Amino acid sequence: MKEMNFNELKHIYFCGIGGISMSGLARVLLEKGFKISGSDAKASNITKDLEDRGVNIFIGQNAGNITEDIDLFVYTAAIHMDNPEFAMVEKMNIPMMSRAELLGYVMSKFKEGIAISGTHGKTTTTSMLSYILLDSGVDPTISVGGVLKKIEGNIHIGAGDIFVTEACEYTNSFLELNPTISVILNVEEDHMDFFKDIDDIRNSFKEFVKNTSSEGCIIINDQIENNGEIIDDFKGHVIRYGSEKSDCFVTNIRYDDFGYPTFDLCHKGSTYNDVKLCVGGKHNIDNALASICVAFELGVSIEYIKKGLLEFEGADRRFEIKGNLGNITVVDDYAHHPSEIAATLNIAKRYPHDRLVVAFQPHTFTRTKAFFEEFANALKDIDCCIIAKIYPARETDNLGMSAKLLSDRINALGGNSKDFDTFDEIENYLLENLHDGDLFITMGAGDIVRVGEVLLGK
Repeated sequence: MKEMNFNELKHIYFCGIGGISMSGLARVLLEKGFKISGSDAKASNITKDLEDRGVNIFIGQNAGNITEDIDLFVYTAAIHMDNPEFAMVEKMNIPMMSRAELLGYVMSKFKEGIAISGTHGKTTTTSMLSYILLDSGVDPTISVGGVLKKIEGNIHIGAGDIFVTEACEYTNSFLELNPTISVILNVEEDHMDFFKDIDDIRNSFKEFVKNTSSEGCIIINDQIENNGEIIDDFKGHVIRYGSEKSDCFVTNIRYDDFGYPTFDLCHKGSTYNDVKLCVGGKHNIDNALASICVAFELGVSIEYIKKGLLEFEGADRRFEIKGNLGNITVVDDYAHHPSEIAATLNIAKRYPHDRLVVAFQPHTFTRTKAFFEEFANALKDIDCCIIAKIYPARETDNLGMSAKLLSDRINALGGNSKDFDTFDEIENYLLENLHDGDLFITMGAGDIVRVGEVLLGK
């Protein structure tokens, strides 16, 4: 982390302030008395909320937004060096800090810094832990990558000495953090536009482990292959979860009519009966175990753990039930990796429905190319699969990928898939083809959620 005397700073500018993490950091520093301003490519509910709190926000990123009174310029990994604001800041010699570096600085100001890492499940696990800690009377500061009903947003400024945040591996941003408690949920191939291969990813997690305080602990999913290799160099306490040989695992799992599990919890030789979740899927049992391990490390009782998990009904865009269109249930899910799709479909299997209809929007050309066969296999058994145009995010080269190519491959594997260029075409098709009893899921990390919201009249 860069050395910087924040006591000398008054005005901090966020380039990309509408992002979920950037807006959270802006809120934290606004509460600490800094003058905050920033820009984003488009207006949103997040930018409006910040404006309502007195933040000056520019829509559109232009060199003219940068003024001499700015003491620190904060940017994300998505900002390129040719960005006009970035270029002007360099020209004016204004100090700069990445979002990850700033997050590391904020974490360093708390007695307990809890970082939730992993290829998948970070937002859900951070959310589960947040519910538990808030219900227990601990008042943590929370930065989460989704909107939580309990805090009515993605940030909570607590009075306590605990900071809880997601720790993302993309561009190695989590290596800017020095947590006291680090959680590793899973380690899989993703972000192949940055990482070379799975070994490169595993090496990053090894470095993340080294950055964790030796007086703290690592909480790791014991189902990660060769997980001992990742934590070998760690001198502190290690807690494993997820297998019957680990410190924390579940037994006697049973499901209700909506696919929500109840289980008995075994933690370091003690058994606690009837822990219930209000989210489905085996992956969410694992996410709950990770949050439980952190809570026990912080001294939270099983009563508050049970209460928090029971109250948690899912994070924003994680199998989020958006509403009903007659007898059709409309759900939205953020899944954009083959493993995440499989997990979401596992929840869907147990959720009441006659037919499953999915509108999937691939996220980035790089990811679509890297996992082309995996995507096709994950989607081939859906009753009706719709592939939307690929959401490019930061990318410009399509690498020869297209929605039609993926749809055709799904059909070649025996699936039932169609592709469309526009959301209007998808919506018209659905209006003519959805049936009573269908479970319809919009799926992807882009803006596919709009399809379901239009159908529901939102």
